[in-house]
Amino acid sequence: MTGRSSTSRRTVLTTLLAGALSVPLLGAAPASSTPAAALELPSSTGPHPVGRHILHLVDRHRTDPWVPTARGRELMVSVSYPARSSGGTSTAYMTEAEAQRLLEARALAGVVPAATVAGTRTHAREAAPSAPGRFPLILLSPGFSMPRTTLTSLAEELAGRGYVVAAVDHAYESVGTESPGGGIPPCVACDRVGVDVEEATVVEGRAADLSFVIDELTDRRRVGALARMIDPHRIGIAGHSIGGAAAMATMAADRRVRAGINLDGDFFVRDAGSGLGRRPFMMVGAGSTHSPDSTGTDWAATWNRLHGWKRWLTVTGAEHFSFTDLPWLAGRLGLADPAVPLSYERGWCITRDYVGAFFDLHLRGVPQPLLHGSTGSRPEVEFHRP
Repeated sequence: MTGRSSTSRRTVLTTLLAGALSVPLLGAAPASSTPAAALELPSSTGPHPVGRHILHLVDRHRTDPWVPTARGRELMVSVSYPARSSGGTSTAYMTEAEAQRLLEARALAGVVPAATVAGTRTHAREAAPSAPGRFPLILLSPGFSMPRTTLTSLAEELAGRGYVVAAVDHAYESVGTESPGGGIPPCVACDRVGVDVEEATVVEGRAADLSFVIDELTDRRRVGALARMIDPHRIGIAGHSIGGAAAMATMAADRRVRAGINLDGDFFVRDAGSGLGRRPFMMVGAGSTHSPDSTGTDWAATWNRLHGWKRWLTVTGAEHFSFTDLPWLAGRLGLADPAVPLSYERGWCITRDYVGAFFDLHLRGVPQPLLHGSTGSRPEVEFHRP
């Protein structure tokens, strides 16, 4: 239970469902006058080429919380990893059907062609041979109603740096995730959260999903070579929006997860942060909504329950989706929202640098001066309550 009134819960839901693409594409021209453009994600700064496998995982020991008649809890997972070479076929960003559903959900089907979004060039290679060695595992959970593909740039960046990265789609919580049979299940949760179900249900369900993904990826009988790449003693987690709340909830429930990050999400569950012990956690948010003087957020209460290494950062000029692929794609199309002061390039670089530094410090033990405090090279990033 969150203890919020029904009115405030509806307000939170409105925020969670706020147009993920409509924000960066605000004021865009109609499709007929929008020039065609080939989209490409930012390249990884790491030394490794990147490979990717798509997994369909089913936890048959759990009843799906949204569709109890389903055959278990189904999860689509994109696993990005350090590869041996950069040869082979580039992975698809998303299917055209997924892109169409996402655009329709945001009333943008007439602004950007689905084929343009689906055809975004990635830098991962399909089923590329893995690099030798064992690598830390990082799980990524997307924002409410958003597909895992919205965190592809971050997944590729971390994989290029030498991590195995599992981006997870949670069944019936996304507006555009294609199942192995080719259909796109509805976002049942979108119609229920804030009506007869609280946000905490989403958070707790995702925590169970993410622990199950760890079980599967570290079981050689289940995933073979992928499991042999993973060091099960070095596992981290990050999420955007409600996915960030799920990151903390997973850490509280699963001691295997050593470090976590919340990217601009509230926490929703009672006593969030109290189960982490001394494991490190970092909160990164938009300055307008997650500074210490912001109202309507539970960050201050959560911060006080964290007793290990911790950081509270806000980014001036950022908005809720600045930590995802969406502003980058909009900017590349020339459709960036002029009301968002932080450029899409700068937003991506800040996300990449701070997330990468956090995991390099806590999963690899590499010192990171960037995390000591504010720096003149990144004046947008403010450290709170050091």
